[in-house]
Amino acid sequence: MADVMRADGLVRRLGERDVVREVSLAVGEAASVALMGPSGCGKTTLLQMIGLLDRPSRGRVLLAGHDAWAHPETVRAEMRLAWIGFVFQQNNLLEPLTARENVALPAWRLGSSRREALLRADALLERFGVSGRRDARPAELSVGEAQRVAVARALVNRPRIVLADEPTGSLDEASASGVMDALGAACAEGAALLVVTHDAAVAARAARTVHMRDGRLAM
Repeated sequence: MADVMRADGLVRRLGERDVVREVSLAVGEAASVALMGPSGCGKTTLLQMIGLLDRPSRGRVLLAGHDAWAHPETVRAEMRLAWIGFVFQQNNLLEPLTARENVALPAWRLGSSRREALLRADALLERFGVSGRRDARPAELSVGEAQRVAVARALVNRPRIVLADEPTGSLDEASASGVMDALGAACAEGAALLVVTHDAAVAARAARTVHMRDGRLAM
């Protein structure tokens, strides 16, 4: 199975301290990896480098074989939009937009017609059980509904990899299960998944769990 993402020797130095130290990690097509570790050990920083949001001090991120950080920002922005789906602990939905418009927005930006983007959004909202809330603004959604909308938004461009940072951290057990079901469905369709979590139940749903401590992956 080919690697969708491979991080080679990633280092992130902030001031006099290496927050991430020589981390190498690969995730293959349709594979799921849970990343666990104590707060402050570098998990989110690692995810941001893999997601092309924070430049490594040293090392490479290969996405489908492409050395992503070797490209100019305009190309990296296209790669983020087309290849990576992000799910955060806070849903980060845009308040002026409806749930449907929030999900459709990345597809519009990637060049789909408005009609096609909205149809894709409708299909995902139906699949995740929130189609009846498609015209609601984020403030009108429950926490669980908003997070399922956020997952739908992450998947609308059919990403090669989904990066999820504590996606169930603010959810009750039932809502958390629904979000993980949605992410599992994306894996079943071929997307890679890397999920940062403190929740052992969430980690147990991944095919592989790796642990991070003091900026390094534990062996």
